[in-house]
Order: sequence, then structure tokens, then C-alpha cells
Amino acid sequence: MLYDSHAHYDDSRFDADRDEMIMKAHREGVAFINNIASSIESSKKSIALAEKFDFVYATVGVHPSDVMGMTDNDIEILRDLAKHKKVVAIGEIGLDYHYDDTSEEEQRMWFPPQLELSRELSLPVVIHDRESRGDCIRILKEHNIENGVVHCFSGSAETAKEILKMGLHISFTGVLTFKNARKAIEALKVIPMDRLMIETDCPYMSPEPYRGKRNYSGYVIKVAEKIAEIKGLSVEEVAMQTTKTAKKFFNI
Repeated sequence: MLYDSHAHYDDSRFDADRDEMIMKAHREGVAFINNIASSIESSKKSIALAEKFDFVYATVGVHPSDVMGMTDNDIEILRDLAKHKKVVAIGEIGLDYHYDDTSEEEQRMWFPPQLELSRELSLPVVIHDRESRGDCIRILKEHNIENGVVHCFSGSAETAKEILKMGLHISFTGVLTFKNARKAIEALKVIPMDRLMIETDCPYMSPEPYRGKRNYSGYVIKVAEKIAEIKGLSVEEVAMQTTKTAKKFFNI
């Protein structure tokens, strides 16, 4: 029984076979899927998917790459959407300095209001942190955020320890299976199983041997297998523990 804690089935790459791929993953042992929002429109689509499939849950939030032009009214819209019974978190939100299509200043402006919304509604937060030069962790500390998960982690063991010290969880994608994943593997070794989740981030981040192909939730087993190899556990143990952790974290 696996839990894909981070997927994007509202992405256009699933337009031709969205329902088919969700059900395929479910038949293959993925018991729970979180569809993670990236914008106001994506938040609405995530909720619609969660209403359609009883094993799919939704988040609402605006990704750092989509905050340009965001207004206070968008926070009000998110507040209303977050009251839906299938919404389990605010996210994914955070900072992403990799591309220059969204100003760093505007990202830093709209990250805190969404963090405060998660606190107000007693919902966990799904955190996106890419090349933020420490700004993301600094803001999380300033707002005393403890109920969150840093998704798609590929940082160092030292960074993982800092995140764990803050009370946060960490989630891994298929990046663990990449040949150049030495840093992520070392980080995994210091993360206890009760603070660890797994995800696909589909349709992105396909694990080996599927790199270059569209990802889907059924491939989350490859992440579990790699964790089992590194931790010296059975795949069944990893599946059971990461699902237990995710269910507790998302209050399923």
C-alpha cells in the first residue's frame, strides 16, 4: 500500500488519459494520491479530482513561479477553497530562484501570507524550495512553521538535519534513483522513517529506468525500492511506514 504524496494530474500532459492513469496506479497498489496545486485554477482542478476519486486528496496554493500578479483577493479565494473536506494542505508554496520569469521579491512577498493561511486553518504546508540561497528556510523559521513537508528533496545531509530540527518532514522523488544522487542518498540516511514521505511529482521527475518519459503514481514504487535498499529495509516496510507517516501528516 503506497501513498504518492505529491502528484500533478491537473497538468496538461494527462489531458488524454488522466482518469485512466489515476486508476492504473490505484490498481497497482497506490492506495492514496495527493494532487498538488500550483495556482488558483490548479487548486480548483485539484479539488475536482479529489471529488471524483475517493482515494485522491487535494491541496490549494500558488507555486512561487505563478505568483506574478497575485493579489490579496487570491488569498481569500484560497481560504474558501481550503475549507473543502478533501483539502489536506496548503501548497505547493515556497521559493524558486532557478528561473528568472518570476521576481524573487514577489515570491518572498506571497510566501508568508500562504504560510499564515496554513496556520490559521491548521493545515500542513507543502514546501517548494529550489536554489533560494537559504531564504526559504529563513522565512519558515521566521514564521515558526513546524507542520510542513519539504518536497522533492535533493539537498545535503546537513540541510536535512536543519529541516528535521525545525520539526518538518521531508519527501523524496525518483531523484534518489539517479546516478548523480549521492548527496540525496547521504541525506536520506539521516532521516528517520517517521519523518519521511515518498512522491512522484508526476508528470515530472520520472525515476530510473523511466527517465525522459512521463511520470505517474505507479512509479512511486521505484522510490520505495531505493529507500529500502539504502535503509536496509524491505520494500513492504518502506511502503507501510511512509504511508503511515503521510496519512498521519495529512490527517487522512
